[in-house]
Amino acid sequence: MIILGIETSCDETACAVLKKEGNRIQILSNIVASSALLQAKFGGVIPEQAAREQIKSIIPAVKTAIDGSGIKISDIDAIAVTYGPGLIGSLLVGTETAKTLAFLWNKPLVPVNHLLGHFYANWIQKPFTIVNSQLTDSCSQKQTAKSNLPKFPCIGLLVSGGHTDLVLFKNHGKYKYLGGTRDDASGECFDKCARLLKLPYPGGPAIAELAKSGNPKTFNLPRPMINSKDFDFSFSGLKTAVSNLIKEKGSLKPNELANLAASIEEAIIDVLITKTLLATQTYKANQIIIAGGVAANQSLIRNLKLKIGSLKSKTKLFVPPPKLCTDNAVMIAAAAFFNYQPINPFTLQANPSLAL
Repeated sequence: MIILGIETSCDETACAVLKKEGNRIQILSNIVASSALLQAKFGGVIPEQAAREQIKSIIPAVKTAIDGSGIKISDIDAIAVTYGPGLIGSLLVGTETAKTLAFLWNKPLVPVNHLLGHFYANWIQKPFTIVNSQLTDSCSQKQTAKSNLPKFPCIGLLVSGGHTDLVLFKNHGKYKYLGGTRDDASGECFDKCARLLKLPYPGGPAIAELAKSGNPKTFNLPRPMINSKDFDFSFSGLKTAVSNLIKEKGSLKPNELANLAASIEEAIIDVLITKTLLATQTYKANQIIIAGGVAANQSLIRNLKLKIGSLKSKTKLFVPPPKLCTDNAVMIAAAAFFNYQPINPFTLQANPSLAL
């Protein structure tokens, strides 16, 4: 089965073509047209501007994805598209394009929840077989890696600029929402703290890079809700503490900036790890899948592995490669394979407030 995936929930215009044979998914093409440099100029995403750029990019991105995949339109079995949540203008670019193509090409249309889509980057098997993508594969294309696929039940941690959520997956399409952020998401906290430190956008990678030369024990920052027995998060208090600290100190020397960046990163990571491991213990799940842009943070993954090791736990951790952590269409197509529920294209409506 071959699926064309389309993702336009925020400022990326992404298209991908995936082929599934048995349990093996092959990425035939993976295209991401990003307006990140334009957004960085203004310190964040401007919704109307993002949608205008996507209108320019969507058809070329679709064409490039198909041309680079080595297949013909007639080979495509279905089209998958993100229908929410996200920016309404951006979502409309993707959904209206997908609806039109599904009608013109007479293809089934599969709507995908962007948040669930992120988790399905973990169902792309290793070793990767990829054409026209920045990901690399040094292994034989004939190899498969069944052991590299998550098994149920598993705990899913979604960490991104707009969302921090914990989910118990019982099977494909069957999950229980455990908790989420009550205010700022983890990625949002990274971005806001980076702005306070006068670092470039996006803030998460900027703080992570600066933190490499810092001492995370220098500043005793709060870990909001780390000891609560639920699975909710709160990061606005951490952002406020950083703001107050900077006001008290005035200007910070380069080494102090690095130490503060490291302290911010560790505070966020501590909360994420504590809550995630509490969920695995509570629901007796020995599999964890991480998803979302913050999953590309190597300190988060390294510290989570160390914590699992220190507990002598049999818990297995799954993390997508960094290129599949941020918004992409590979995850959308992958989600459609495992949650194949086509609908009438004319009934699809973008839903910017869609939740888990």
